[in-house]
Amino acid sequence: MSTSKDPELPSPVAIKVNDLEDLARFVASIAGLGQPTYILHFMLKGKHVVGLMAIYRDYYKYYGIPVFYYFESEKPIEGNYFLVKAEENREHVVISKGTRPGWIAIPIIRLKEKPIFLKL
Repeated sequence: MSTSKDPELPSPVAIKVNDLEDLARFVASIAGLGQPTYILHFMLKGKHVVGLMAIYRDYYKYYGIPVFYYFESEKPIEGNYFLVKAEENREHVVISKGTRPGWIAIPIIRLKEKPIFLKL
């Protein structure tokens, strides 16, 4: 909600990914570059929403379009981390209570409610 003194925040573009593995792979690629990153989790209309805020850079004349990549699940997201490990022939994506050596660990931050600036 905005007041007359505060301009209303524009909503990020919301992009729904196909599955949890796609989201985890994307987040791991960002974290693998040394960028601090995390997954947001909140409930919306009885569904579990997990997602990542990112910036889509260099889109024509615009510099940095905010994007919320997300996945919706009927089932609870149990755990505190997305763990991702890529090997030659396959990848492993695990939701875990803790971290593991040799895995990229992305924390899951649970919010009490959907952020007001997201339009989903």
